[in-house]
Amino acid sequence: MQTPSHEASRAAQRDAYRLIGGAGEQARAAGLVNANWYKCAVPRAVMKQLMQRSDARAIRDTAIWYAAIVASGVVAWFAWHAHSLWAIPAFWLYGTLYCSPADSRWHECGHGTAFKTRWMNDVLYQIASFQIFRRATVWRYSHARHHTDTLIVGRDPEIAAQKPTDWLGLALGIFAIRHVAHEFPKMIGAALSRVGEEEKTFVPESEWPKVIREARITVSIYLVVIAACVCFRSVLPLLYIGLPSLYGGWLYLYFGLTQHAGLPENVLDHRRNCRTVRMNPVFRFLYWNMNYHVEHHMFPMVPFHALPRLHDVVKADMPPPYGSTIAAYAEIIPALVRQTHDPSYSIARPVPEAAARA
Repeated sequence: MQTPSHEASRAAQRDAYRLIGGAGEQARAAGLVNANWYKCAVPRAVMKQLMQRSDARAIRDTAIWYAAIVASGVVAWFAWHAHSLWAIPAFWLYGTLYCSPADSRWHECGHGTAFKTRWMNDVLYQIASFQIFRRATVWRYSHARHHTDTLIVGRDPEIAAQKPTDWLGLALGIFAIRHVAHEFPKMIGAALSRVGEEEKTFVPESEWPKVIREARITVSIYLVVIAACVCFRSVLPLLYIGLPSLYGGWLYLYFGLTQHAGLPENVLDHRRNCRTVRMNPVFRFLYWNMNYHVEHHMFPMVPFHALPRLHDVVKADMPPPYGSTIAAYAEIIPALVRQTHDPSYSIARPVPEAAARA
């Protein structure tokens, strides 16, 4: 049985992650805010080549992705109207394709590196944000902060596996329940012209009208979908738009926890607080090469299609990549179990010796 003092200590540890009243000022005093991070040496000419953007690859991948969404949606439609139990796996596949790859598309387009043409990045960013139930402008700046202060407690708003481990929250994340429950009231608030106090710490005031406008558009779309459900006396419209953001989010959680879970906080070396994980071609397509996560954090302006080449350039100065997602979780799960009772624990990645002495 846990004592009141133990519970108070755990509550204080969780409160440290707050952007207001958390450990942010301690991090600033320790020189961890907007700090200089370790970067592997890459010849200038090589980096210039790696940073070349292209519309063709992103257009091809986006066309394939949406074709897969439409195809699975058609199969689900026929199964539903045939009153077949096959409708369950068909909608599960549709929702997975609708929601989970939207996370990596949102991410890459947010960096402006998916397409060479800016408006293409902006359009797909907005659509993918809707599909994954994110407020586009808020999350654009949230992610910028995540890159600036990666896993810095009290500064990074995107630490998915906080300490001590919140198992209920992780379980609810399988169907994006925690995410949507967190976003929904904030989206309604924004639609009513209210920007959250924490969001104000990283979203410039000049962008607040955009936050409000996007929320109103999103809420309007969902109201139309709900009205369609009432009109047709069927949940089918929500199974295509809305509910997939919940039941289709399991795969992006599966991918996403491999990025940082169990690794050290408050360090200024992405090789220590990020993972690179080898994935099969299907996963890499769905995840848009974000499995090369150390490389991405170290050089975030390198497009997704060039990350495998960047990995080859810097791998001598990197910890060894995990052989698969299974191998990554073989380390993550025991670490999260240990962090349940020992929040001071973190996984130590084997960085090259020369860097370790630096």
